[in-house]
Amino acid sequence: MGIMEIIGIAGSVSLLAGWRLYLCIFATGLAMRFDALPVPENLASLAVLENPWVMGIAGVAAVAEFFADKVMWLDSAWDAVHTFVRPVGGALLALAIVDPSDPATQVVAFLLGGGASLLAHGGKASARAAVNTSPEPVSNIAVSTVEDVATVGLLYLAYEYPYVAGGIALVLLALAIWLLLIARRIIRKLFGAGKPTETG
Repeated sequence: MGIMEIIGIAGSVSLLAGWRLYLCIFATGLAMRFDALPVPENLASLAVLENPWVMGIAGVAAVAEFFADKVMWLDSAWDAVHTFVRPVGGALLALAIVDPSDPATQVVAFLLGGGASLLAHGGKASARAAVNTSPEPVSNIAVSTVEDVATVGLLYLAYEYPYVAGGIALVLLALAIWLLLIARRIIRKLFGAGKPTETG
């Protein structure tokens, strides 16, 4: 696997961790356990990702996140708590995927992975906060389900076809920025509409 494919996978997984961290941890551990991602022998700490306990905890947390994300305002509370968790998790996942023999690549992967996760998390959290302004729960459940399906599908594509992982990362990056801009516009409109008008 070439450096561009590895960077593409690390970028894709980091961005997806901003949406669904625990699912990404579980899937990455599973991919390593079944040799879809090679585990470098000279970095024993990577083995923790495929540890059954880590995978089990990540799986339980992924199920909890799945249900929390379907409940209006509980999803925003969950996102608020995970503002600090997802970027660190995304950075560590990126670090776990790159070649440990090159310290410079590791540092870049850690920083970019954390930044990518934070950006994706910001886009998701902002979009979900905007969706929560709708009084009906159907839109919330629909958006959450799309995120679930997209995360699983894009993780599979990134692992199975490393040469397209870079393209996936670029699409996810553009999507995160677009979500931030859309959410900003909606929130501005809502707060602008709520301001009292001045009377003469």
